[in-house]
Amino acid sequence: MRDWTRSMGLAVAVGAIGALAFQGFWQGNGGTSAVAQSAETAPAIQPEPRPLPEGLLPDELHTVQLFETASPSIVNVDITQRRVDPWSRRSVEVPAGSGSGFLWDDQGHVVTNFHVIRQASGATVTLDNQTQLEAELVGVSPDHDLAVLRIKSEDGMPLRALPIGASGKLRVGQRVYAIGNPFGLDHTLTTGVVSALDREIQSLTGRMLDHVVQTDAAINPGNSGGPLLDSAGRVIGVNTMIFSPSGASAGVGFAIPIDTVKRVVPELIEHGEYTRPILGVRIDDRVAAPLLAELGVRGVLVLGVDPNSAAGKAGLRPTLRDQAGEITFGDVLLAIDGQRLEDTDDLLNVMERLTDPGMIKLKVYREGEEVEIEVALD
Repeated sequence: MRDWTRSMGLAVAVGAIGALAFQGFWQGNGGTSAVAQSAETAPAIQPEPRPLPEGLLPDELHTVQLFETASPSIVNVDITQRRVDPWSRRSVEVPAGSGSGFLWDDQGHVVTNFHVIRQASGATVTLDNQTQLEAELVGVSPDHDLAVLRIKSEDGMPLRALPIGASGKLRVGQRVYAIGNPFGLDHTLTTGVVSALDREIQSLTGRMLDHVVQTDAAINPGNSGGPLLDSAGRVIGVNTMIFSPSGASAGVGFAIPIDTVKRVVPELIEHGEYTRPILGVRIDDRVAAPLLAELGVRGVLVLGVDPNSAAGKAGLRPTLRDQAGEITFGDVLLAIDGQRLEDTDDLLNVMERLTDPGMIKLKVYREGEEVEIEVALD
């Protein structure tokens, strides 16, 4: 398991940059400061199942059953921060906010947003039956705004994961359900539809997230990290942020698509971090923009090449500037395996989605011509 303080060290710096760079409201820590009591003072109580009211419409019955089936797998995440008392100089843990999460597997792995726990020195997870368990940090991916915690059940209590769906086949108009912890009000259900698909939002690191799901289901401070479910009760996204002038729900919420989550979370569980295939080129959109404009080409300009990397071994050419200031243009990356590249985010996203990262076909613009190059990734 990773150390909370060490793992969150970088997060504080990148979080401030991302918050300024995107005119939206990230929901999670800071959204609400309610922190539950310890397990010793709040014993778990299993409520008796309540009979359903008579005369429910089929649509109502479906929603009730979906909520009651999913709720045991959805958790509240309360974080603490370590502060030093200026008088006693003692280090103390203080409540610092809350968010949501859900059980990924029966091993106790909990998925939530990175921004929910990014400044935390510890976290407590509260289950549906009010059992409170200390959480360990397993891994984080700030680029994807995802984090994985782990809890250990007490007294052999089973931990049931939510079924995982797919986001690639979603359609606008599908009904969706968000369950989370808005304003500290645990296991709150809101409903809506898929409002739009393939949106892009900016993560805390400045990296663009693609294929994001937009919904009008109410998402408020504290909902972050909770699941967005389809009508079959499958997770199709992780609620992450909203557009709002007030900071409360305005009917424009966003969820990280579950296809991205399925790619990232197993890596966080196994390695504690997410590592994409490495091409071995140096790129910078800001530096490249005027040079590409001069060339009249849209793509990713190669500024440098690591000679020992996959790109170096494949013979990719870097951009050079001589002592007189004359520029010799390097290769411009146009596509990978037929997928068009227009900027650095496109390159990173395509690299992440490679199902077989062994050999790729690069289309590059070189000396006025388009050339295809095979690259064997490390």
